[in-house]
Amino acid sequence: MIYARIAGTGSYLPGEPVTNNDLVARGVDTSDEWIVERTGIRSRHLAPAEVGSSELARIACERAIEAAGCNADDIDLIIVATSTPDYIFPSTAALLQSKLGIRNGGAAFDVQAVCSGFVYALTVAEKFIRSGSHKRALVVGAEVFSRILDWSDRGTCVLFGDGAGAVVLEASEAPGIRASALHADGSHHPILCVPGGVASGQVIGDPFLRMDGQSVFKFAVKVLGDVALEVLEQAGALPAQVDWLIPHQANIRILQATAKRLGMSMDRVITTVDRHGNTSAASIPLALDLAVRDGRIRPGHRVILEGVGGGFTWGAALLDF
Repeated sequence: MIYARIAGTGSYLPGEPVTNNDLVARGVDTSDEWIVERTGIRSRHLAPAEVGSSELARIACERAIEAAGCNADDIDLIIVATSTPDYIFPSTAALLQSKLGIRNGGAAFDVQAVCSGFVYALTVAEKFIRSGSHKRALVVGAEVFSRILDWSDRGTCVLFGDGAGAVVLEASEAPGIRASALHADGSHHPILCVPGGVASGQVIGDPFLRMDGQSVFKFAVKVLGDVALEVLEQAGALPAQVDWLIPHQANIRILQATAKRLGMSMDRVITTVDRHGNTSAASIPLALDLAVRDGRIRPGHRVILEGVGGGFTWGAALLDF
C-alpha cells in the first residue's frame, strides 16, 4: 500500500507586519478595537507591488524542501492553490517550477478553490501519489489578496493579507493522510466573490472582493463542523483522538465556533489569524508550518486541516504527521 505523508513544511510572509493602527494611519475608516473585537486580527502582511504569488511561493517551497531533506529536482508534481495568480497564464505552478530550477518535466498546475484551495490541492496531490504515478509533490497555498481589496470598504479590507505556505508530500509505506473530503455549492457564490474579469484589455465588472460577512459566518461554521466530522467518520476516529485542529484562518469567532461544535478546547486549535489575517489558500499551511517549527505539532500527532471559501467550496483532511 502506498500512502502520502507530509515530509516537510515551509512558509513566508512578506515585509513587516502592518498593524490595525497602521491601517488607520493610512486612512482606513476603522480602529484597532473594532477589528480585534470582530475578527481577532491584529496585523497582516502586504507584498510589495512587484512581488507576486509565485515569488512568495518560491521562498515557502525552498524552506519546505529543506525541511524535507530532499532536492528541488526530486519534486515531480507541483500544485499551487491560489486565487491571485501572477498571470492569466501560464499557471503560477509553472512559474514556480521555473523559479525553483526544476527541469525534470514533472507536472505543474494551479487549483482555484479560494480559501479551501490548500485542502483541495493536498487532496489532489495525495491521489496522484497513492496511484503510484508520482513520488514527491510540492503542495502550495500562495496569495496576494491585497491586490483585490477595495481599501475604502472597511468591512473587507481589514480582513485579508498576503503570504504563502507549502508542504512536501511524499510516498510512504506508513499512513499519512488518513481521510479527506471535498465539497462545493456554487449557488452560494454571491455572498463571497470578486465579480469581475478582463476582456479586450479592460476590466469587466467589479474587480474587488465583495462579501456578505454575516452569511459567510453562518455558512462557514456549519460546513467546517460537518466536514471535520465527515473525515473523522471515514477514519473511524473521534474528535478526542485529534491532537490539533488547523482551520482556515478567517476569523477568530469562526475558529471558536468550530472548536465548540467538535467539543475541542481552543488550546488544541492552531490560531494564527491574529498575526497575518485571512491569507486565503495560504492560511492553513502558514499555520501548519508555524506549529511544526515551534514544536507543538510533532511526529505521530493527528491533525485535521479544514477550509471554506468562496464558491462556495469546503473540505478537510485528517492526517498523521
